[in-house]
Amino acid sequence: MIRELAPQKESEILEGGATSDHMHFLIRIPPKYSVAHIMGFLKGKSAIKAHNTFCKHRRVIAQKSFWARGYFVSTVGVDEETIRKYVRNQSDQDRLYDNDPKLDLSWD
Repeated sequence: MIRELAPQKESEILEGGATSDHMHFLIRIPPKYSVAHIMGFLKGKSAIKAHNTFCKHRRVIAQKSFWARGYFVSTVGVDEETIRKYVRNQSDQDRLYDNDPKLDLSWD
């Protein structure tokens, strides 16, 4: 869903992955959009789409929470490859700390 939504705001998901309780992705956002605008759009629209796709009750959602309120942002410059590797390997790192089974939720 995130990859489908990003181009609507002229953004591009470069790397991404998810674990059972969070996601990491590297996204290219044009300077005319703020990070807050893009994250609000992606989180809001994907929550609605997930609800409409997976919820058995087809009622209108209002004030429901799907995503956590916050997010972490860091700009990428010369360290882009380091960030890409971190995103690619996040599930392995999380499994070491959480002893979780690996989920196949990565994309590139």
